[in-house]
Amino acid sequence: MTKAPQTPINGISRALVIDDHPLFCDALVLTLRALCVGARVETAASLDEGLTRVAETGSPDIVLLDLNLPDVNGLDGLLRLRAALGQNSPVIVVSSMADNRTISKALAAGAAAFVPKHSQKPAFHKALSAVRKGQVYTPEDYLPDADEQPQENDAMERLSTLTNQQSRILQLICEGKLNKQIAYDLSIAETTVKAHVTAIMRKLGVQSRTQAVLVAQDARLGGGLPDHSQHA
Repeated sequence: MTKAPQTPINGISRALVIDDHPLFCDALVLTLRALCVGARVETAASLDEGLTRVAETGSPDIVLLDLNLPDVNGLDGLLRLRAALGQNSPVIVVSSMADNRTISKALAAGAAAFVPKHSQKPAFHKALSAVRKGQVYTPEDYLPDADEQPQENDAMERLSTLTNQQSRILQLICEGKLNKQIAYDLSIAETTVKAHVTAIMRKLGVQSRTQAVLVAQDARLGGGLPDHSQHA
């Protein structure tokens, strides 16, 4: 029996796919064009390329993001992307890492939906439909881990409140840079950096730069990402 055609997803005129795997990126582009008729679909092969595109052309209606990118360590890429996007630009995470813990932390970090990479087109249709209605989409077999430590997702939610500039400064702090070095790298005054650092610590609920780094490291899934060359 022939399946009924899926209803086109309305309201998406521009989409961005951030994935460095050429074949899968092409497949996502074709899927989006089939489901969102008339949408212009752009691509980026790294997080920095995606952020540059957002900065230069504005936020798209929706973003599909792979977690395993060459310039990303864990979920910090999602956090940085969410900080750069407006509130009306939801992010759908499309990843080969689809265990319950990863999904939970991605949602806490601001993802509007999570679709495993092995999913078929109907799953993407359901995810896009849910997101357009302001709902959150997760795989049908997703079950929040009963043993999951609440503080992990709480840390992720606090990190998701940082602005784009604050996220960049926290990243530089994690690299061991001092305020003077950060000011030079970002071409801003050192007093501005100090103000941002104070705001970062307040948002994260910590008292020192070291504690802020520890919270930021929680966005890396405890080092649980597979080697970049392994993703399908």
